Amino acid sequence: MFKCKAAWNKLAPLARASSTLCRQAGKRAVFRHERTPQFVQPAHMSSGPSGGGGENTLYFVLVGATCLAGGAYAYSTLVGDRERYQQRITEIESRSSKPAAEPSTPAKTQLETAAQAVSEPTEASEPASAAASPAVEPTHAPYLLIGGGTASFAAARSIRARDPGARVLIVTEEDDLPYMRPPLSKELWFSDDPTVTETLCFKQWNGKERSIYFQPPSFYVSPTELESVENGGVAVLTGRKVMHMDVRGNKVKLSDGTEISYDKCLIATGGIPRNLQVIERAGDEVMKRTTLFRKIEDFKALEKVSRELKSITIIGGGFLGSELACALGRRSADLGLEVVQMFPEKGNMGKVLPEYLSNWTTDKVKKEGVKVLTEAVVKNVTYKEGKVEIKLKDGRVVKTDHVVAAVGLEPSVELAKSAGLEIDSDFGGFRVNAELQARSNIWVAGDAACFYDIKLGRRRVEHHDHAVVSGRLAGENMTGARKPYWHQSMFWSDLGPDVGYEAIGIVDSSLPTVGVFAKATAKDTPKAATEQSGTGIRSESETEAVAGSVAVGKAAPTPPPQQKEDYGKGVIFYLRDKVVVGIVLWNVFNRMPIARKIIKDGEEHADLNEVAKLFNIHEE
Repeated sequence: MFKCKAAWNKLAPLARASSTLCRQAGKRAVFRHERTPQFVQPAHMSSGPSGGGGENTLYFVLVGATCLAGGAYAYSTLVGDRERYQQRITEIESRSSKPAAEPSTPAKTQLETAAQAVSEPTEASEPASAAASPAVEPTHAPYLLIGGGTASFAAARSIRARDPGARVLIVTEEDDLPYMRPPLSKELWFSDDPTVTETLCFKQWNGKERSIYFQPPSFYVSPTELESVENGGVAVLTGRKVMHMDVRGNKVKLSDGTEISYDKCLIATGGIPRNLQVIERAGDEVMKRTTLFRKIEDFKALEKVSRELKSITIIGGGFLGSELACALGRRSADLGLEVVQMFPEKGNMGKVLPEYLSNWTTDKVKKEGVKVLTEAVVKNVTYKEGKVEIKLKDGRVVKTDHVVAAVGLEPSVELAKSAGLEIDSDFGGFRVNAELQARSNIWVAGDAACFYDIKLGRRRVEHHDHAVVSGRLAGENMTGARKPYWHQSMFWSDLGPDVGYEAIGIVDSSLPTVGVFAKATAKDTPKAATEQSGTGIRSESETEAVAGSVAVGKAAPTPPPQQKEDYGKGVIFYLRDKVVVGIVLWNVFNRMPIARKIIKDGEEHADLNEVAKLFNIHEE
């Protein structure tokens, strides 16, 4: 093949020169004799006198040689392509468990013999090559998702739904495949299985068993096969952290030095648990006895501590702190464990719930076996005589074996500096537009995204449902959907199987609130709600639901007022400029689409008692 090509390269210039010579001779003949020249003169064709006969002979010889060389080159190329094709087919067949079938013809052609000679050494040397060096990981991903949490998984599923052949690579610094975080502070603590820390399976309030992992390992493809696997797939690189992001070069650098390029990228790095500065300054002994609760390893470590030690103190009165307090309090009697919860507010979830409901919730937590210290501001933390000693500003002192700091989340924005991405100065997180875009080919979702809510303005939300919805939207937009974030995500918290609430919008206790309550029945509990919906992750059952038009006149009539202390179930409206911007459904479940529609409408309501009837809280 190469010889023919070389011959062509030598003969082509000669052919072009000869052709030019003939044209020039023809023009001269026309000018001299004013008639069309005869390029082919039989009498002078071989002798070459004037008139162009000799030049024409050279021209035809060269053109003929060129055509012959071109034909030889084309034939050689076709034969070579056939050889390579046959080699590839033989290679693929050699990988299968069954031996390749022998050809039916009695004699093999030279081409088949050559192909077999190439494939046989490959088959024999493949195991040796695999043993000698590790499999090669991908250096390029059409869709690169940074972070292995709920938002990343939702985005991956959305990308694959819109682009079935997509190749998606998730990079996470955790050692686990994508999993849901809510059960780590809820259902897993109520499991009777002694091996729950290994199985990570739990029974939902409705009795059904479920794993915290979104999908089993078989769902994912190996990172080493992502670039070659048919029809694409989702691969996860665990135990790796993206350290640097080059947005101009469209590539990232991992903690092990690996560089991966991308076409489109999602940042879903989540957040890092905050710690108190007094604990950080207390020294190694205190830090060894402090848990910042966030990951599977934190659940395993705290579960072990709860069985081995005698006292645990939880600092923080928000969602996480209150859930862990109730979970540990329920097992405190059986384990002989002292559980203390302290926070600076006047009651549990004091930043979210109105004061009267926060105080009622605190009493409920105390009944679970928890010692609650309100208006507790930590002044100093030390380690003395085998105990962690916590001194409060009002002089109170708490001695404990272990501390759980549940004081909030800091969005993980380490990549902002290298990537040149904007951080929101008010809410934190990567600042993105309504389509969750930070750059033309970079999106952000989940806890790390500070997005523009077209109804409530710029926000940053740290809840499971928001991670699901924003991740799914980012995935759709990465495949060209260009949709704005209009969905109002919800969140929920359960203080055991009997008390729970769902919320949506801006729920801030500093806002004016109006609460409408009724007497609870046996079906007004988280356990009953999951029995009806069939899932413990309640946002999964309502995310796609749409609120229908419910006429106020058709709702059940309002019964006589209940006692002030009875907050069995109800609806709390949060107002800003007389418009409802947030709603808490207290022990009222499967009504979130109605709440979402009220916020979406953004109207003033003269009587919120009438609006509360839409939720049927007075029905028995």
